[in-house]
Amino acid sequence: MSGRRERGYTLVEVLVTVTILGIMGVLVIPSLDQTGILRTHSAVRTVISDLTYAQSDALAYQEGRAVLFDPDNNEYTLLSVTGSTIDPATDALFDNKGPGNRYVVSLDDNRFGGSRFENVDFNSGTLLIFDELGGPVAAPSSSELSTGGSLDIVGGDGTRFRIDVAAFTGRIRVSQVDD
Repeated sequence: MSGRRERGYTLVEVLVTVTILGIMGVLVIPSLDQTGILRTHSAVRTVISDLTYAQSDALAYQEGRAVLFDPDNNEYTLLSVTGSTIDPATDALFDNKGPGNRYVVSLDDNRFGGSRFENVDFNSGTLLIFDELGGPVAAPSSSELSTGGSLDIVGGDGTRFRIDVAAFTGRIRVSQVDD
């Protein structure tokens, strides 16, 4: 046996460690409370991404594309414009992950945290159509320019974002709306 004593932690070392852990806890707890806003951001980014995809796809394939919003079911469908009418059952773009292999996105998915569509208005309706150049038009197989439009996405925590699509250019912008 050696005459050495086992050394433990001093009271000062324990207090410093507990203080550091307390400070870290104070910093982490509020960020955990912000998961609702992050889920709403996810919904907004997904919609913007799909609008941009529809616009780019129209330009790439030189064919009209449309996005049909269904606020009652809290979803939207990406569509191919093949004639003067659009039928979501037959004109939906292919998506092997979507319901029935259709490109349908529902905001009721858990990853969007209770987000929902409100105030969808594109040419006084819920259908946004891009022509073969990626510009918004008023109707399928039409060259009449769209007046543009907007929609709101409201998060489960009440946070509201507005997505605007500009007339003529189809420029997509997003802004947070204060109530």
